[in-house]
Amino acid sequence: MAHRLLPALALALFAAAPTCAKPAPAAPAATPFSIGRIKFVALRDMSNVVPNDGSVFGVGVPTDQVAAVLKAHGAATDQIPLSVDALLAILPGHVVLLDTGLGPKVGGVLPLSLAEAKVAPAKITDILITHSHGDHIGGLLTKEGGLAFPNATIRMSASEWAFVQAKGNKATVEAIRPKVQPFEPGAEVVPGIRSVPLPGHTPGHSGYLIGTGQDALLDIGDTAHSAIISLAKPDWPIQYDTDEAEGRAQRKAELAKLAASHQRIFAPHFPYPGVGYVVKAGDGYRWEADIPK
Repeated sequence: MAHRLLPALALALFAAAPTCAKPAPAAPAATPFSIGRIKFVALRDMSNVVPNDGSVFGVGVPTDQVAAVLKAHGAATDQIPLSVDALLAILPGHVVLLDTGLGPKVGGVLPLSLAEAKVAPAKITDILITHSHGDHIGGLLTKEGGLAFPNATIRMSASEWAFVQAKGNKATVEAIRPKVQPFEPGAEVVPGIRSVPLPGHTPGHSGYLIGTGQDALLDIGDTAHSAIISLAKPDWPIQYDTDEAEGRAQRKAELAKLAASHQRIFAPHFPYPGVGYVVKAGDGYRWEADIPK
Protein backbone atom coordinates (compact mmCIF):
# COMPACT_ATOMS: atom_id res chain seq x y z
CA MET A 1 0.00 0.00 0.00
CA ALA A 2 1.64 3.24 -1.09
CA HIS A 3 2.36 5.66 1.72
CA ARG A 4 0.24 3.90 4.33
CA LEU A 5 0.39 6.45 7.15
CA LEU A 6 0.77 5.21 10.67
CA PRO A 7 -2.35 5.55 12.78
CA ALA A 8 -0.56 7.47 15.51
CA LEU A 9 3.07 8.36 15.10
CA ALA A 10 3.34 9.20 11.42
CA LEU A 11 0.29 11.42 11.63
CA ALA A 12 1.62 13.15 14.74
CA LEU A 13 5.32 13.22 14.08
CA PHE A 14 6.24 14.93 17.30
CA ALA A 15 4.42 12.52 19.59
CA ALA A 16 6.60 10.79 22.16
CA ALA A 17 6.04 7.25 20.90
CA PRO A 18 3.58 5.10 18.94
CA THR A 19 0.48 4.16 20.86
CA CYS A 20 1.40 0.49 20.40
CA ALA A 21 4.77 0.97 22.15
CA LYS A 22 5.34 1.72 25.81
CA PRO A 23 8.29 4.00 26.60
CA ALA A 24 10.43 2.57 29.39
CA PRO A 25 12.96 4.39 31.56
CA ALA A 26 16.66 3.83 31.10
CA ALA A 27 19.73 4.88 33.02
CA PRO A 28 21.87 7.48 31.28
CA ALA A 29 24.93 6.10 29.53
CA ALA A 30 27.67 7.40 27.26
CA THR A 31 30.00 4.96 25.51
CA PRO A 32 32.97 6.58 23.74
CA PHE A 33 34.83 4.93 20.89
CA SER A 34 36.93 5.93 17.89
CA ILE A 35 37.04 4.82 14.28
CA GLY A 36 40.05 6.16 12.46
CA ARG A 37 40.47 9.79 13.46
CA ILE A 38 36.82 10.35 14.36
CA LYS A 39 35.65 10.23 17.95
CA PHE A 40 32.15 8.94 18.68
CA VAL A 41 29.94 8.54 21.72
CA ALA A 42 26.88 6.29 21.79
CA LEU A 43 24.23 7.93 23.97
CA ARG A 44 21.28 6.29 25.71
CA ASP A 45 17.89 8.01 25.88
CA MET A 46 15.10 5.53 26.68
CA SER A 47 13.59 2.24 25.60
CA ASN A 48 10.37 1.30 23.85
CA VAL A 49 8.65 -1.99 24.60
CA VAL A 50 6.47 -3.33 21.79
CA PRO A 51 4.00 -6.16 22.49
CA ASN A 52 4.07 -9.22 20.27
CA ASP A 53 0.43 -8.85 19.28
CA GLY A 54 0.72 -8.38 15.51
CA SER A 55 0.31 -4.62 15.72
CA VAL A 56 3.90 -3.69 14.84
CA PHE A 57 6.29 -6.50 13.92
CA GLY A 58 5.17 -9.07 11.40
CA VAL A 59 1.89 -7.36 10.58
CA GLY A 60 -0.32 -10.09 9.12
CA VAL A 61 2.00 -12.83 10.39
CA PRO A 62 0.65 -15.15 13.14
CA THR A 63 2.08 -14.08 16.49
CA ASP A 64 3.24 -17.63 17.22
CA GLN A 65 5.59 -17.36 14.24
CA VAL A 66 7.00 -14.12 15.62
CA ALA A 67 7.33 -15.79 19.03
CA ALA A 68 9.21 -18.70 17.46
CA VAL A 69 11.81 -16.34 16.00
CA LEU A 70 12.23 -14.58 19.33
CA LYS A 71 12.53 -17.89 21.18
CA ALA A 72 15.17 -19.14 18.75
CA HIS A 73 17.27 -16.14 19.71
CA GLY A 74 16.80 -16.65 23.45
CA ALA A 75 14.48 -13.66 23.84
CA ALA A 76 11.13 -13.25 25.58
CA THR A 77 8.29 -14.17 23.24
CA ASP A 78 5.59 -11.76 24.41
CA GLN A 79 7.34 -8.47 23.66
CA ILE A 80 10.06 -6.83 21.58
CA PRO A 81 12.20 -4.27 23.44
CA LEU A 82 13.78 -1.51 21.38
CA SER A 83 16.54 0.82 22.53
CA VAL A 84 16.13 4.53 21.81
CA ASP A 85 19.64 5.90 21.40
CA ALA A 86 21.54 8.71 19.74
CA LEU A 87 25.06 9.13 18.40
CA LEU A 88 27.62 11.88 18.87
CA ALA A 89 30.39 12.41 16.30
CA ILE A 90 33.25 14.83 16.88
CA LEU A 91 34.94 16.14 13.75
CA PRO A 92 37.17 19.18 13.12
CA GLY A 93 35.03 22.24 13.78
CA HIS A 94 31.85 20.25 14.33
CA VAL A 95 30.23 18.49 17.30
CA VAL A 96 27.45 16.52 15.65
CA LEU A 97 24.44 14.86 17.29
CA LEU A 98 22.59 12.30 15.21
CA ASP A 99 18.94 12.21 16.34
CA THR A 100 17.70 13.34 19.75
CA GLY A 101 15.59 10.54 21.27
CA LEU A 102 12.13 10.79 22.80
CA GLY A 103 12.85 13.93 24.77
CA PRO A 104 12.69 15.06 28.39
CA LYS A 105 8.90 15.52 28.39
CA VAL A 106 8.48 11.76 28.51
CA GLY A 107 11.54 10.96 30.60
CA GLY A 108 14.28 10.76 27.99
CA VAL A 109 17.73 10.89 29.56
CA LEU A 110 19.75 12.06 26.55
CA PRO A 111 20.74 15.32 28.33
CA LEU A 112 22.09 13.27 31.25
CA SER A 113 23.95 10.95 28.86
CA LEU A 114 25.48 13.99 27.18
CA ALA A 115 26.53 15.24 30.60
CA GLU A 116 28.27 11.91 31.20
CA ALA A 117 30.10 12.50 27.92
CA LYS A 118 31.02 15.97 29.21
CA VAL A 119 29.35 17.68 26.26
CA ALA A 120 27.15 20.68 27.02
CA PRO A 121 24.07 21.19 24.80
CA ALA A 122 25.41 24.59 23.73
CA LYS A 123 28.49 22.88 22.26
CA ILE A 124 26.46 20.91 19.68
CA THR A 125 27.00 22.56 16.29
CA ASP A 126 24.90 20.28 14.09
CA ILE A 127 21.96 17.93 14.59
CA LEU A 128 21.39 15.37 11.86
CA ILE A 129 17.87 13.95 11.78
CA THR A 130 17.38 10.55 10.19
CA HIS A 131 13.62 11.11 10.12
CA SER A 132 10.88 12.96 11.93
CA HIS A 133 9.27 10.36 14.19
CA GLY A 134 8.98 11.40 17.82
CA ASP A 135 11.60 8.98 19.13
CA HIS A 136 14.18 10.74 16.95
CA ILE A 137 13.18 14.40 17.22
CA GLY A 138 11.46 14.56 20.61
CA GLY A 139 14.66 15.79 22.21
CA LEU A 140 14.98 18.82 19.96
CA LEU A 141 12.97 20.76 22.53
CA THR A 142 13.23 21.19 26.28
CA LYS A 143 10.39 20.38 28.69
CA GLU A 144 9.40 24.04 28.41
CA GLY A 145 9.29 23.97 24.61
CA GLY A 146 12.51 25.87 23.92
CA LEU A 147 15.39 24.73 21.75
CA ALA A 148 17.39 22.08 23.59
CA PHE A 149 20.49 22.78 21.49
CA PRO A 150 20.38 26.54 20.90
CA ASN A 151 23.54 26.81 18.78
CA ALA A 152 22.94 23.83 16.51
CA THR A 153 21.86 23.80 12.89
CA ILE A 154 19.17 21.14 12.41
CA ARG A 155 19.71 19.20 9.20
CA MET A 156 17.26 16.81 7.54
CA SER A 157 16.47 15.90 3.94
CA ALA A 158 14.33 18.35 2.00
CA SER A 159 11.61 15.75 1.49
CA GLU A 160 11.53 14.95 5.21
CA TRP A 161 11.27 18.64 6.08
CA ALA A 162 8.35 18.96 3.66
CA PHE A 163 6.76 15.91 5.33
CA VAL A 164 7.21 17.48 8.78
CA GLN A 165 5.68 20.77 7.71
CA ALA A 166 2.68 18.99 6.19
CA LYS A 167 2.03 16.46 8.97
CA GLY A 168 3.85 17.62 12.10
CA ASN A 169 2.90 19.57 15.17
CA LYS A 170 2.70 23.16 13.99
CA ALA A 171 4.05 24.71 17.19
CA THR A 172 7.11 22.47 17.10
CA VAL A 173 7.64 23.10 13.40
CA GLU A 174 7.69 26.83 14.05
CA ALA A 175 10.03 26.42 17.02
CA ILE A 176 12.67 24.63 14.95
CA ARG A 177 12.06 26.37 11.60
CA PRO A 178 14.78 29.06 12.04
CA LYS A 179 17.35 26.34 12.69
CA VAL A 180 16.44 23.87 9.94
CA GLN A 181 18.70 23.55 6.92
CA PRO A 182 17.33 20.93 4.52
CA PHE A 183 19.56 19.05 2.08
CA GLU A 184 19.16 17.00 -1.07
CA PRO A 185 19.63 13.21 -0.99
CA GLY A 186 23.27 12.15 -1.02
CA ALA A 187 24.59 15.56 0.02
CA GLU A 188 27.61 16.03 2.25
CA VAL A 189 25.88 17.60 5.24
CA VAL A 190 29.00 18.56 7.18
CA PRO A 191 32.62 17.91 6.15
CA GLY A 192 33.20 14.19 6.58
CA ILE A 193 29.51 13.16 6.81
CA ARG A 194 27.43 12.25 3.77
CA SER A 195 23.70 11.59 3.76
CA VAL A 196 22.45 8.26 2.43
CA PRO A 197 18.88 8.26 1.08
CA LEU A 198 16.90 5.36 2.60
CA PRO A 199 13.23 6.24 1.90
CA GLY A 200 10.29 4.06 2.82
CA HIS A 201 10.21 4.28 6.58
CA THR A 202 9.34 7.91 5.94
CA PRO A 203 9.52 9.76 2.59
CA GLY A 204 12.80 11.48 3.42
CA HIS A 205 14.37 8.94 5.76
CA SER A 206 18.17 9.25 5.62
CA GLY A 207 21.18 7.40 6.90
CA TYR A 208 24.52 9.10 7.48
CA LEU A 209 27.94 7.80 6.47
CA ILE A 210 30.56 9.24 8.80
CA GLY A 211 34.15 8.97 7.58
CA THR A 212 35.43 7.09 4.54
CA GLY A 213 36.55 3.61 3.53
CA GLN A 214 37.31 1.19 6.35
CA ASP A 215 37.23 4.10 8.79
CA ALA A 216 33.52 4.77 8.31
CA LEU A 217 30.40 4.28 10.39
CA LEU A 218 26.91 4.25 8.90
CA ASP A 219 23.98 5.41 11.02
CA ILE A 220 21.10 3.43 9.49
CA GLY A 221 18.31 5.22 11.36
CA ASP A 222 15.17 3.09 11.25
CA THR A 223 16.13 0.93 8.28
CA ALA A 224 15.87 -1.90 10.83
CA HIS A 225 14.28 -1.72 14.28
CA SER A 226 14.66 -5.05 16.06
CA ALA A 227 18.08 -6.71 16.07
CA ILE A 228 16.18 -10.01 16.01
CA ILE A 229 12.97 -9.69 13.98
CA SER A 230 14.07 -7.07 11.45
CA LEU A 231 17.19 -9.06 10.62
CA ALA A 232 15.87 -12.62 10.74
CA LYS A 233 12.71 -11.72 8.80
CA PRO A 234 13.37 -8.54 6.78
CA ASP A 235 10.44 -9.38 4.50
CA TRP A 236 7.90 -9.12 7.32
CA PRO A 237 5.96 -5.82 7.29
CA ILE A 238 6.44 -3.37 10.13
CA GLN A 239 3.64 -0.99 11.05
CA TYR A 240 6.03 1.91 11.59
CA ASP A 241 6.88 2.18 7.87
CA THR A 242 5.00 4.99 6.14
CA ASP A 243 5.23 3.13 2.83
CA GLU A 244 5.05 -0.57 3.61
CA ALA A 245 6.26 -1.85 0.24
CA GLU A 246 9.07 0.66 -0.14
CA GLY A 247 10.15 0.21 3.47
CA ARG A 248 10.34 -3.56 3.04
CA ALA A 249 12.24 -3.30 -0.25
CA GLN A 250 14.65 -0.76 1.19
CA ARG A 251 15.26 -2.88 4.30
CA LYS A 252 15.98 -6.02 2.27
CA ALA A 253 18.29 -4.24 -0.16
CA GLU A 254 20.21 -2.33 2.52
CA LEU A 255 20.69 -5.35 4.80
CA ALA A 256 22.04 -7.36 1.85
CA LYS A 257 24.43 -4.54 1.04
CA LEU A 258 25.59 -4.18 4.64
CA ALA A 259 26.24 -7.90 5.02
CA ALA A 260 28.17 -8.05 1.74
CA SER A 261 30.30 -4.98 2.48
CA HIS A 262 30.89 -5.67 6.20
CA GLN A 263 30.12 -2.03 6.86
CA ARG A 264 30.12 -1.15 10.55
CA ILE A 265 26.82 0.50 11.52
CA PHE A 266 25.08 2.34 14.32
CA ALA A 267 21.47 1.25 14.76
CA PRO A 268 19.61 3.46 17.26
CA HIS A 269 17.03 0.81 18.18
CA PHE A 270 19.38 -2.17 18.51
CA PRO A 271 20.63 -3.13 21.98
CA TYR A 272 22.73 -0.31 23.41
CA PRO A 273 25.28 0.83 22.33
CA GLY A 274 24.01 -0.29 18.92
CA VAL A 275 27.35 -0.54 17.09
CA GLY A 276 28.35 -3.59 15.04
CA TYR A 277 27.74 -5.54 11.87
CA VAL A 278 24.91 -7.20 9.97
CA VAL A 279 25.91 -10.78 9.14
CA LYS A 280 24.24 -13.17 6.71
CA ALA A 281 22.50 -16.07 8.50
CA GLY A 282 20.43 -18.55 6.48
CA ASP A 283 17.61 -16.77 4.69
CA GLY A 284 18.06 -13.67 6.82
CA TYR A 285 20.68 -11.96 8.93
CA ARG A 286 21.94 -11.72 12.49
CA TRP A 287 23.42 -8.93 14.59
CA GLU A 288 27.08 -8.99 15.60
CA ALA A 289 27.69 -6.30 18.20
CA ASP A 290 31.20 -4.93 17.89
CA ILE A 291 32.24 -1.59 19.32
CA PRO A 292 35.85 -0.49 18.89
CA LYS A 293 37.83 -0.51 22.12
